[in-house]
Amino acid sequence: MQTVQLKLREASTVLGVSPKDLQNLVQFGVLQPQRKDRFFVFDRALLLEAKVAFYLKESLGTSVPLLARFTREIFKDAERAKPGRVANISILSRPARGKEVVKIEIPLQALAKELEAQLPAAESLGKEANGRKRETWKAEITRAFEVAASDLEGTTERDILDEIKRYRAERKKTPEISVIALPQEKTA
Repeated sequence: MQTVQLKLREASTVLGVSPKDLQNLVQFGVLQPQRKDRFFVFDRALLLEAKVAFYLKESLGTSVPLLARFTREIFKDAERAKPGRVANISILSRPARGKEVVKIEIPLQALAKELEAQLPAAESLGKEANGRKRETWKAEITRAFEVAASDLEGTTERDILDEIKRYRAERKKTPEISVIALPQEKTA
């Protein structure tokens, strides 16, 4: 297995998130990448941590301090684990005054497989991930604008604004929460 070290922008491309979102996780202490020169460097293990942090953020909508605690607890024993071998994890969280715990299942194996599929060879990231444009970018963007203009022909500005509102409302929806009844323990 080859060693991967990606800069923040390259890592955000692999994870499929904006560089600003990944930078926010670093700034708020959820992720702690090493610095190399002036850049943050992400290896495979830290990419998996980022993937899990984004998974928890999207599914639970947790606050940054809680997200940082969850991520730290999940990966605190990562140095002892064999590389490439991860197991699904359950987080048990007990409220300060409560007696019963809240259990959160994290499909770590599935997230690791998904990350491996997203992680191209380091050479293939090349120019695009570094923000450098290809030589044909002007022709491609012009063609894309022409197609978009033809698609929007006959559409009013009010239609566009309504569609933007619908899209934003859809993104603001709260995550789905499912309740699964656990079997009762037999007493007696």
